Amino acid sequence: MTSNNNRVAIVTGGSRGIGRAVAERLVADGQHVVIAYAGNETAAKATVGAIENAGGHGVAVRADVADEAAVTALFDTAEQRFGGVDVVVNAAGIMILKPIVDLDLDEFDRMHRTNVRGTFVVAREAAGRLRPGGTLINFSTSVTRAKLPTYAAYAASKAAVEALGPILAKELRGRDITVNTVAPGPTATELFLKDKSDELIKTIAGQNPMGRLGRGEDIAEVVSLLAGAGRWINGQTLFVNGGAF
Repeated sequence: MTSNNNRVAIVTGGSRGIGRAVAERLVADGQHVVIAYAGNETAAKATVGAIENAGGHGVAVRADVADEAAVTALFDTAEQRFGGVDVVVNAAGIMILKPIVDLDLDEFDRMHRTNVRGTFVVAREAAGRLRPGGTLINFSTSVTRAKLPTYAAYAASKAAVEALGPILAKELRGRDITVNTVAPGPTATELFLKDKSDELIKTIAGQNPMGRLGRGEDIAEVVSLLAGAGRWINGQTLFVNGGAF
């Protein structure tokens, strides 16, 4: 495996939230990072600026993760800019919370397009282009185990992601490439905090044995392990939630 100073990572959803924390941590580990973002150019530029201010190398690429041509172009950019791809982190995702009876099928399709198709498209490209010693890290959620009302469609989309990982790990036998899935619990990001009252957030934090919500850095720490020294972890889903579920 090449040293971190020569390694190149693609982080989808890397402009905000957990994705940004992951991108910044991988840069701190010495990797060059290509951030894929869906539409918020301002946030993407801010993340690249933070990376460069920290002495790292990063570039932002607008890409719809569910679009095959866009994902191909994303990998092309990483190879042209930095020489190859060693780490792919599939952090892009959307969450729509409603009871099953109230969820519009257009909302269902939009969520699954990003969370399931998007993960699959990026994973397929990664399978063909990761260098030996590389790793693919997909993102699920601890909600797949919590079985909370209003989370059914979201949890179903992430359960599909969990199913993909161990199968792809076996299909890549002999390539020296690991495939794992990280499943965060409640984490203080814009995606999680949206439309939740302060009282509800306090309640959720208090239910955790650690007495708080997760932080982006908590999740990034695990990604850093999987993207670096954790080579004997393969085909697994790691629940990173402070013991919440």
